[in-house]
Amino acid sequence: MADEAELEAAEQWELVNTPLGEKWSGRTRYAAAMFFYKRGEMSAETLEVYRICARLDSENPLPIIRDRGVGKDWLKRIGFE
Repeated sequence: MADEAELEAAEQWELVNTPLGEKWSGRTRYAAAMFFYKRGEMSAETLEVYRICARLDSENPLPIIRDRGVGKDWLKRIGFE
């Protein structure tokens, strides 16, 4: 049986992958990104891109993270090449 922390992480993983264009999806992704940042699993520079994109529901933060040359570990984890 998974413990509470594992369940929370799984839920936040789903939220950080909320599809682009859904209403409030940018804010949802940013809130979930904050969860991973607080756990030490995301850099401040990567989190900043999610913050910038928070009000832009159709903006994909992943190419921006890549283009800024930050968050390489995060991009690999999330499956963005």
